[in-house]
Amino acid sequence: MSLKNKLHDLKEHYKGKKMAPAFNAIHTFLYAPNEVTHKGSHIRGVDDLKRTMNMVILAMVPCLIWGIFNAGFQHYTAVQGAAAPAFTSFVDHLQYFFTWDNFILGATKVVPILVVSYLVGLVVEFIFAVIKGHEVEEGYLVTGMLVPLIVPVDIPLWMLAVAVVFGVVIGKEVFGGTGMNILNPALTIRAFLFFAYPTWMSGDKVWVHDAVARTGTADAISGETVLGMLAQKKELSYSIAEAFFGYIPGSIGETSTLLCILGAAILIFTKIASWRIILSGVLGALAMGTIFNGVIDQGWITEGSKFYALMSLPAWQHLVIGGFAFGITFMATDPVSGAQTNKGKYWYGFLIGFFAIMIRVFNPAYPEGIMLAILLMNVFAPTIDHYVVQGNVKRRLKRLKVKTA
Repeated sequence: MSLKNKLHDLKEHYKGKKMAPAFNAIHTFLYAPNEVTHKGSHIRGVDDLKRTMNMVILAMVPCLIWGIFNAGFQHYTAVQGAAAPAFTSFVDHLQYFFTWDNFILGATKVVPILVVSYLVGLVVEFIFAVIKGHEVEEGYLVTGMLVPLIVPVDIPLWMLAVAVVFGVVIGKEVFGGTGMNILNPALTIRAFLFFAYPTWMSGDKVWVHDAVARTGTADAISGETVLGMLAQKKELSYSIAEAFFGYIPGSIGETSTLLCILGAAILIFTKIASWRIILSGVLGALAMGTIFNGVIDQGWITEGSKFYALMSLPAWQHLVIGGFAFGITFMATDPVSGAQTNKGKYWYGFLIGFFAIMIRVFNPAYPEGIMLAILLMNVFAPTIDHYVVQGNVKRRLKRLKVKTA
């Protein structure tokens, strides 16, 4: 008997019982459901929630693979004092990409984070499905991939497990589950980690894997991010090219702007993510960056100011450094917590980009703003849609009065 038939028999055996949602979830995750409808007219389509989530995961896989490599690369670069790779040709990138020592070390750090994220999150999902008696929802498939990509490589696994439980329960289940959450669950998890365990989510000691286990000669490796250096008014040791390709310290999956652009192209092409949010988010970031550049040009902020370095950064470079590209691609475009109207998406994305750069500049203790900007606009997304709809209603009423006059 095939595995599919065995799972189907188990599903039928537990049908109507308390544990039925758990067996149904396993069966439908591996195979298409056996149930078919026999009445009424239907439009057949190959897309459903599970396949949509899988496509988003596939779009993030390049970022995950790069994160595994970069975790090892940053460690060995810091320990050995190796020079950064030369960006002379694509072959040079392949040479560094296929350095197996980097992959092996990176995998020992990243894979456990990925396993804990999925294991803990899905257990919570299964428990709520059994308690409430509904089917296990596929929403956590994406969240489970997002979480490892937005945390530092050395985050303790027990902290991650606690944060995942908080994010799934408080960020989603209390609102009714997938499709009902107000805030992005992955960002809720990251926000919990940041405010509950700030020393593990910021500073210059969390972004590069500790050297003690490998060398026994160092307490820790200092690996400040580009934003951290600018916030502390230090001389940059990374080029914009390195930031664009991803050879910099940072959260596991956010460092490569190039791969974030690739992910955005996949999601836009498959019509899963809104290009309106991504485009307007970029324009919002450029607008805020240009305003800050103008303030510097007018001499209103002097070089001695703690805000000078980030304010004077060319506006377009804000798109490359930090987690902006990852956030605007994979989290701002969340169809549940984002704006739903087309015009609302423009405002929603623009304000995310605008506030992300504002927070980044004015919060030197934590020089990154995309997380807080998206969470803020998650809260205001319904309000934006409300005013867009009301504006449409008023315009149509005016046109109706003109026609009837």
